[in-house]
Order: sequence, then structure tokens, then C-alpha cells
Amino acid sequence: MTSAAAAPWWHGTMGYEAYARSFADGDGDGIGDLAGIAAHVGHLAWLGVDALWITPFFRSPGFDHGYDVSDYTDVDPIHGTLDDFDTLVAAAHGVGIKVIVDVVPNHTSSLHPWFLAALSDPHGPYRDYYIWRDPAPGGGHPNNWVSHFGGPAWTLDPVSGQYYCHLFLPEQPDLNWRNPSVADEFDAILRFWCDRGADGFRIDVAHALYKDEQFRDNPLIREPEQLTDPGEIFQSFEHRYDLDQDETVDVYRRWKRIVAPYQGILVGEVGTSDPVRISRYVADGALDTLFYLKPVWMTWQPLVLLDRLRAVHELNPERISWVVDNHDSSRSVSRFGGGEVGAHRSMAVFTLMASLGGMPFLYQGQELGIGDGIIAPEHLADPVATRNVGAAGRDGCRTVMPWNDGIANGFSTTSDCWLPAEDRPLEETVAGQIADPASWLHRYRALVAYRKATPALWTGEATWMDTPSGAVGALRRHGAVTIANLADETVTVELPPGLWSLGFASRALGETEATGSIQVPAQTAVILEPA
Repeated sequence: MTSAAAAPWWHGTMGYEAYARSFADGDGDGIGDLAGIAAHVGHLAWLGVDALWITPFFRSPGFDHGYDVSDYTDVDPIHGTLDDFDTLVAAAHGVGIKVIVDVVPNHTSSLHPWFLAALSDPHGPYRDYYIWRDPAPGGGHPNNWVSHFGGPAWTLDPVSGQYYCHLFLPEQPDLNWRNPSVADEFDAILRFWCDRGADGFRIDVAHALYKDEQFRDNPLIREPEQLTDPGEIFQSFEHRYDLDQDETVDVYRRWKRIVAPYQGILVGEVGTSDPVRISRYVADGALDTLFYLKPVWMTWQPLVLLDRLRAVHELNPERISWVVDNHDSSRSVSRFGGGEVGAHRSMAVFTLMASLGGMPFLYQGQELGIGDGIIAPEHLADPVATRNVGAAGRDGCRTVMPWNDGIANGFSTTSDCWLPAEDRPLEETVAGQIADPASWLHRYRALVAYRKATPALWTGEATWMDTPSGAVGALRRHGAVTIANLADETVTVELPPGLWSLGFASRALGETEATGSIQVPAQTAVILEPA
């Protein structure tokens, strides 16, 4: 347990992800920008958010919508200017919100000056900024590694005859973190943004930086020949050699020494599923916290979900950033059944996550209880979908934030937005829900406020209680009991001794007091406190 005197600023806080292209458009060009975000920090403050993570807004050709960076120390003109960043930081800090910048250290854009120099001069200093290999002895790709986004993880440079590695698009060549110069470059990048007021960094694919020195083939789990979805193909291999190498954690110990004087936070996107492997990233002065991503990819599987949450929580009760939604997967409301059913299930899961300690994050629009946006096939923009026939892609969760029922749902002054989608009805917008005290928006706000006012939800020892079903999770701390009933029927859960009153419920239940046991409705989470 972290003592109150030594607790870092992020202990007990609630984070929020803003997808830069879709949160708010301040200049009317149909693309979200920093000025748009700055104009809406009041919404985040009203919601109770403590820290704002903004997806990449650096200069980028946009092949992967900002995650292909061509200049790490400038703002892409579609998102504004460095002055706009300064204005956003001042606005956020003015209402008590920290700003977390999304840094992309695994790869750059293929149009980054470093990579252009590596192509033009195979013997120059920038060649070793990237990962190059000769063809296999019989010709062809150096090994069997595949890309997250489809196809091999290798592209041939016809001039030099060597392949370069890219775990994502060919336009996103992977950096060579065994080159000390790469580490020096990122030291300077982190300091640049900290000096401009950034309060920390979300680290994209934080588990992928180092690769196996021998570039060995990954073990095959199943034959992928008949598969077409790039995600399924990627999961057909055990990623023993291209991901989660032990040396990667050392990068974050170095980074922590850089951001510590600024009281900066390091939040890692760690895609490793093994709880023991995950723990390494938040040990011994490395990352402050990391996202546990499994719930973001799951359909409605209550037993599996609760089992995974317990396993990770028992190893790291304070160092996990719990999420059920982000910009890389279908929204949980849609994955969990859609409509009111999906919304209740999602809220119940997030209520449990709010009781697990660590630093939970909401994804823009999650507070509205909405599912995926509806996009015509001809308007899909995600390279996962546009470059792989039949792949769903990630566009559905990236449609614009619905502020009201005006033009582009209040996102912009133009209806010609970067990702055209069907408008949402008033009841799915901020304006519609803020006027309705019974709305999802008010319930999420109440959860955030209750968590902030109840340190028992994120301090002290936590014990998982026995429940009548594997689809029911119950956690006790010294001043709170959280019960998440993810089953399809009401369950009765035995309570610790004493009289307990209802502090928060994921759906309206009225005032409740209980002793001995409590009945919890289906797909509902409740937080109890001593009466």
C-alpha cells in the first residue's frame, strides 16, 4: 500500500482518452484538433476527470491516423500548432486536469527524416536507427514474423536488397532500440514535451521495442493459411521473439529518471496477457501504471472476464490502468450485446474496475453509454479495414464525439468530417443526456465522484470474496464492498458482518441497506459502505 505522504498525484485519479481526430473540431475543417479539445475541458472537469490522454497529434502523413510520426516535436497542422498545445495545457491545468501525451517509440513514419536518410544512405548513421535484415538463405522474408495490420512484418528495400521490419504498416518502420542513438533521441523528445507542460506519457505498444537479437521464427499456434482477418492471423503465432523482450523494461527505467523531476507519469500500453510478464513493466522503477487490455478485446464472457481481472489484480492492485474501451476496438456496449443490455453490462464492468485501485480510464463517449457509430463501407478509413478484405477495422469506435444534435453532432461546423457516419439522436449526445438526470452521463459522473470521495476504493488491502457464481465478482476493502453480478439472473451474496448501505449502483436501485446478505440484480454492480 502506498502511504498518503508518498502517494503520487495519479493515485486515486480517473483518466480519460480523447481521440484527437474525433473529439472536437475547433477550426471547422472536419478534423478534430487541440483547440477543439481545449474548448471542451469544461466537460471533462464537470465529469470529474483528473488526467487527459490525447492520442498522437504530431506531424504525420496519416497512414495510421497519427501513429506514423514524421516529427515528434511538432504539431501536425491538421491538429493545430505548438501554441495550441500550450493553450490546451493551460486550459486543462486551469481546471485541475493533467495532460498525458501519446508517444510512439516502436516505429516512425516511413517519411520521417531518419528513415528517408536510412534509405538514401545504407552506410550512414541513420541506417542503424531501424531494423534491417538480409533475405532468408533461400530468399524471401528473413523470418515468419507477421504484421498486426496484415501481411509479413518485412518489406524489401529494392535498392539495398535488405528487408526492414515493421510490426504494423510498411509505412511504419520499426526502430532499432539496440542502437543507443535511438534512446538518446527519445530522451530529448520526452524532455521537449515535459518542458512544454506535459504531465506524462502514454506509451504506444510499450511491449514491442526490443526484438530478439537472433530474429528467430515465432512458434506457430495454428495454421493461418485459411484466415483473412489480420488480428486472427497475428494471434496464430506465439510472439516469443518479436514482442515482450526482457530488455524493453529497461527503457522505462531510463524514461522514469527523465520524467521524475517533472512529476511525470508513464502509462504503458502493454499487450502482454500473462499477469506475471505484465508485472515486470511496473516493477523496480519502470512504468508507473499500464493498461490491462484484455477486456477491450473481449465479447460478453463474464466468467473469463472476471477470472482475468482477478488474476491481474492480485499481482498489481495499484499499478494497473483499467479499461473496457479505447480507440482500437469496438465499443464495449456493442461487444457486450448492444443497446440497453450492452450499456448496463459495460457500466457494471466499469463500476467493478473503479473499485480495483490503480488508474481507470474512460474513452470518449463511454460516459454516454453509446455503441459503435454506423459507417458506410465506402467511408471506412482504418488501414486494417481498407487494406484487408473483410476485416472489420476500428472505425466504429472512432466516430466523432456527439456533443449535440446539430451539424456533425456538434463536433464541427461542417458536415464534411474526416470519418463520415450516421448522426446520433439527441438522447445519445452530451446535450441530450446532461438534461436528463437519469442518463448514462449522470450515472458515470456519479461513479467518478463517488470514487474520488471514497478512498476505500483505491487504498488498503483488497480481498476477493466468495460468491455463488463465477459470473459474480465481489471485492472487499476496509471501507467498501463492491459486487459485480454479470450473470443473467439476480444473485444473493453473503456480506461481511455489520450493516451495509448502498453507496453506488450501476443502475437505479433506490436506497438499500443490508445485513448478512444482499440480492444484486442481473448485470448490475453495487458498491456498499458501512452504514
